[in-house]
Parts: sequence; C-alpha cells; structure tokens
Amino acid sequence: MEYILSVPEFISTLPTNWTQWTGAIFGAILVGLTGVLPLWMVPAKVGGTTTGSGSDNNLKYLLAFAVGGLLGDVFLHLLPETYQQMADSGEEGGLGRVGVAVLTGILTFLVLEKVLEMSNPTTNEEVREKENKKIVGYLNLFANCTDNLLHGLAVGTSFLSSFRLGVTTTAAILLHEIPHEFGDFAILLKSGFDRWEAAKAQISTALVGLLGALLALAFESSNDLETLLMYILPFTAGGFLNIALVSVVPELMQEKRPGPALGQFLCVIGGIVAMSLLTMI
Repeated sequence: MEYILSVPEFISTLPTNWTQWTGAIFGAILVGLTGVLPLWMVPAKVGGTTTGSGSDNNLKYLLAFAVGGLLGDVFLHLLPETYQQMADSGEEGGLGRVGVAVLTGILTFLVLEKVLEMSNPTTNEEVREKENKKIVGYLNLFANCTDNLLHGLAVGTSFLSSFRLGVTTTAAILLHEIPHEFGDFAILLKSGFDRWEAAKAQISTALVGLLGALLALAFESSNDLETLLMYILPFTAGGFLNIALVSVVPELMQEKRPGPALGQFLCVIGGIVAMSLLTMI
C-alpha cells in the first residue's frame, strides 16, 4: 500500500466520478470473493465429515501453511509497510507507536479470547469445549476484517489516482490474498466451522473491504489515510501474530511423529515463501 499512497501523480483534490466509484466497489468485491476459492479447491476430506488420521494430517498441513502465511504477511508485508509509512511521514516517535500498536493487537486478541471463553454460559463441558473452540475462528474473522479494511482502502485510493492504477492494484492484492484465504479457511475448519460456514464467514468479511473502499473515496485525501494506516497496519499484525503463535502453533507442536512434523514445518516455510514471492509483485 505504500506504493499507492506515495504515487507522485496523486492529486488529493481529484473529484470522484462514476468510473472511480464503480472500479473501487467492483475491485473491493472481487478481492472479497477470493474467500470462496478454498471451498472449491480444498478437497472435501480436509476438515469435512471424514474422520481419521489422513484427514487430520491434511488439515494440519493446511494449518501449518496458514501459520507461514500469517508470519510472512506480518514480517514481510504489514510491518515493513508500516515502517515505510513512518519514514515517509517523518513523524518523530512514530516507531514507538508502531510497537505499541502491535502489542495492543496481540493483547486485544488475548483478552477477547479469554473473555469469550469465560462468558460462555454453557455448563455441559463437551458442548462448552466445542463452542470455545470456535472462538479462534471468530478472532481470525475479526483480524480478517481489519485486513480487508486495508485492502479496501488501498483499492479505493488507487482508483482515486487513476483507473489503470486501480486495476493493477486490485490484481496485485488478489494475488496476495489468495494464499492467505486458504490459510484462513484452514483455521476456520480447525475451529469447528463446516466448509459452507467457513466460506460464508469469509465472504461476510468482504463487506468490510467494501467499506474501506467507500471510506477512501469519501476521504479523497492520502494524508488522512496515511494516519489511519499507521495504526491499523500494526494492530492487524499483532492480531495475526496472536492467531498464528498462540492459537495454531501449540496444536502443531503436539505432533510427535517425525514425518508429519517435518511435513508441517515445510508447509510453514512454504507459506512464508509464498508471501515473500508475492511481496515482490
């Protein structure tokens, strides 16, 4: 997104017209619809009704890829972009605020998870455990909402600059988002969502991306968006770190068999490499 907000041709007073609105709204919706892809492409035996070690292993490999994707997104995309925004703005003390925002994201997700667990009124332990398991999925959806808000802001801002830049930015975000969506899908399956519930939940977060695009069109100024991004980016990074390292990695660490453990580690590396390659686009 730094390449969007620093476009030299950007004119902050540029009035919006129907092509900018149409392009931004369509682009935001298109990015949001990537959440449906895993439903079509991930085999039904992964996270489906099928039980057994094979199905469980497949889901854990996908979860490991999700961990790599989240870590890659945080350290190769969100945080570098935040620091670039700080450097471009020349704001003193900004680096400290980035750290505070990341910590706020981590602690917010920790507190939310604990509060939701403690407020569950169900007394049946089996039902309670099943319901609490879904909390990780809900937190992941919350983090996705902030991430989609960023995507919507990026799409809307780029269409404000030019239609061509808007199209290329939308295409770049689509490429970044596709592997991310597969990881999110795995986390939702692990949290107890069925395949259709996971797909519908993914699509629902697209509405926040649409809101981001509309906000960008309403602001019509990159300065306001830069200030907003300086706090949303690191907060989202903190949320992703919490989900990856607190909610998913402990389950992967329970694997004691050398073969599957190595496979999961390679999937983590694969997720990081995928995000690394996509940041070069």
